[in-house]
Order: sequence, then structure tokens, then C-alpha cells
Amino acid sequence: MSEKIKIGLVGYGNLGKGVELALPLFPDVEVVAVFTRRDPATLVTTIPAYAIDTILDFKDKIDVLLLCGGSATDLPVQGPAYAEHFNTIDSYDNHNEIPKYFAAVDAAAKTNNHVSVISVGWDPGLFSLNRVLAESVLPQGENYTFWGKGLSQGHSDALRRIEGVKKAVQYTVPVEDALKAVRSGSNPTLKTREKHTRECFVVVHEGADKAKIEKEIKSMPNYFEPYNTTVTFIDDATFDAEHTTMPHGGFVIRTGNSGQNKQKIEFNLELGSNPEFTSSVLVAYARAAARLVKDGKSGAFTVLDIPVAYLSEKSGEELRKELL
Repeated sequence: MSEKIKIGLVGYGNLGKGVELALPLFPDVEVVAVFTRRDPATLVTTIPAYAIDTILDFKDKIDVLLLCGGSATDLPVQGPAYAEHFNTIDSYDNHNEIPKYFAAVDAAAKTNNHVSVISVGWDPGLFSLNRVLAESVLPQGENYTFWGKGLSQGHSDALRRIEGVKKAVQYTVPVEDALKAVRSGSNPTLKTREKHTRECFVVVHEGADKAKIEKEIKSMPNYFEPYNTTVTFIDDATFDAEHTTMPHGGFVIRTGNSGQNKQKIEFNLELGSNPEFTSSVLVAYARAAARLVKDGKSGAFTVLDIPVAYLSEKSGEELRKELL
């Protein structure tokens, strides 16, 4: 590995731009290239931009490749394809499909002894770590995860992939009564629809069939079908005025008993920008991937498999002195 970890970006959407903004805060990391399906000359960026079909020319120039595409259609193809040729990081967030995706990426990465860290972000990601930690400490109890209110990048991307959709965002909103019941320690049994609602705001192309689009959204497996989902069609001006910021957050809560007493563990995030925060998590895990490579590891990994110390620029001695 070089002194600085050299990373490349596949895609220059919200995540790619977030990585660029995060770079000054990560002095041991540098971005050497961004690869795009668009005309590279059209990207407004300080990072050298190249056409995606030139990416294999950079196999010896990049330590870790960050895959910044969406989980709906990009990553299921790109994850295994690029894991064969690069060490990779991605933010695949379709929870139900993670085991299948992990297996595909694992097989591809092991072909040429690469490391691929999948499903990096805050959920899956940091929330996953907290769920495991809380369950391990309080084995008798229940885990609850609430997202929002906030804009979901993966779900918004899934909306934009629907034919006829011009612009779209989706907000995940916790059901307040459910959140109160969990925090009370009553350990309620909650169905998916009882915990969150999904609010979609959609701009369509002229002549698009709104009824068909709404039906496709509400019936989309995993993303919208399990939830009470509302779809509101708006115009460009409303979208640009009210739906261009990307806040998010959420809670991981475990309530249970340790011996004779009730206990509660809660971890929460309040994010001014979902993609900027997720981008910083990706870069931190690029450090971890580089260290796993140095250790001689290969295959797919998740945040659950990686020591937290591998995320830090600091040495083990510094961490024990300053943060332990």
C-alpha cells in the first residue's frame, strides 16, 4: 500500500460528491479518479474524471474502489463485477437481499484475492453494529430500529428508476405511538406497517401515467409494499423549493432485563446530510479495507466482521491512550 490510500469512485452522484467534500478531513486518503457513465468532461469536480469503460486501466493505481451507485440496479451488477478486479467498498442497502449479495461479491473477490466490504453506511452499517452490541449485552430483550424522519437515498433511487418518473424523493417517518411504546420498556410486538410510513414526492415526465406509477411504487417488493406508503405528485418548482436537502437519522433501541432490572440501550443519529455522512463512513471503511489487504485477507466482509480500530487513522497505542 502507498503512504496515502488511493481510492477511486464509481459514479459521481450524491455519494461521490460527498466523498469529495469529506476528503480534507481524511489526510491519509486521496481520490485519484472518478469513473462515470456520463461524458467525463461534463462533471464539475476537482477529481480527474474518466469514462467507466476505462476503469480496468487503473487496476494498479487504485487501492480501494468506492462504488457510489444505487442498490436497486447498479450495485447488484457492479459489486461482483468490480470485486474481481479491485478492492471495493459499497453501500448496498437492500436488507433482505444482503446474504445473496454477500455471497456473489465474496466469490468474485476471492477470484483474485481482493477485499470487498459491502453494505457500509449507517443502516446497514453503524446501526447494524449497535444492534449486535445491544443484543449481545442484553440477551433477554428486543431490538427496535426506527428511521427518520428523513430522506432515504436508496428508496429515492428506486423511485427514480420507474419509467415516467423525472424526479422523486422518499421520506421515512417513524410512527410516534410506536416509538413511545418502545421507549416505555413494554417491549411491544410491532408489524412493519406499525413502525414507519413512507412518503413519496414525485415529478413525472409529461404524459406519464400517474396511476400506473403510483401502483408500481406501492407494490414494489421490499422497498414500499410492506409499508403504508403515500405518493404525492408535485411539479418541478415545488420539488426544487421543498425537496432538495437530504436530512435523515434514526434510532436503534433495545429494551430488556439484566438480572432483576429493566435496561434500555439507545443509539441515535441526527444527520443534516444523509449522503455526506454515508460518504464519510465509506471513506473510513476504505482504511479498514486497506488494512485487511495488508493482513492478507480476501473475500467479502461486512461492518460486523471488521475491528473498529481498523477504521481509525490512529495507531492502537493512540486509541488505547485517547479513546479507550
